[in-house]
Amino acid sequence: MDAPGFPARWKVSAPELIAETFSSRIWKVVREDGSPAVVKALKPFDDVADELRGEHFLAWRRGEGAVRLLARSGHSMLLEYAGDTLLSRVLDEQGDDAATEIAADLMAKLFSPSKHPFPPELQPLRERFASLFKKAATDRGARRDSLYVEAAAIADRLLDDPHDVRPLHGDLHHENILHGPRGWLAIDPKGVLGDPGFDAANMFYNPLDRDALCLDPLRIAHMGEVFARTLGQSPAAILDHAIAYGCLSAAWHHEDDNAAEENRELSIAKTIRAVRTHF
Repeated sequence: MDAPGFPARWKVSAPELIAETFSSRIWKVVREDGSPAVVKALKPFDDVADELRGEHFLAWRRGEGAVRLLARSGHSMLLEYAGDTLLSRVLDEQGDDAATEIAADLMAKLFSPSKHPFPPELQPLRERFASLFKKAATDRGARRDSLYVEAAAIADRLLDDPHDVRPLHGDLHHENILHGPRGWLAIDPKGVLGDPGFDAANMFYNPLDRDALCLDPLRIAHMGEVFARTLGQSPAAILDHAIAYGCLSAAWHHEDDNAAEENRELSIAKTIRAVRTHF
């Protein structure tokens, strides 16, 4: 692939393509002072607004718990280099409890107060749940008493009475938490506004290749207690967020005709629902 043309004012060199997804190309580059940085170049795709809202979240967070946004140009971002140790490596080497504690500590930093006003560009959490509400309405219309219907009612209740409202990462999981020179940092935010319980919820469904772990009731209960302590909420509320989030994710997979991933999310959500009865 040809080397990309980055803005001259960024003064970066030696681009190395380190990742490519459906939405972006990620280049590791060298800054003028010799330090590494990352360029995230977005491709034209349907949900590009998601990624662009993430820029506003990073600019607002100013490096507290997340990578610093160093510069932007069009649909490209120059970002602090977060490091190359994923949280999933801690899970593999030190165990899930250690990884969960690190994630909780990072959440505390991500949700720490800021003297700067919230960015107006962030997506309201209710808007983000649109696919779940749509699927639940379809099921109700067909007189299907599905988990989607139950989860939509839970989401509606949580959205009507949030514990707190603040800027959220929107996609916090083991592959988006990295360790480097400044410690543990979050990358790739979506930029959402709502209850922090939403950011804890995705962790229950990850890592994606560890289904037995995600379906373990003891792990679910432990995560609920750890994140509840971190966010000042009850374990029951955290588990409610996890049920709602999992069914939202399943609804997205349903829209994409990805039955395997839809069923995975629903099976984990059902297990979380069973654990929730004990709180």
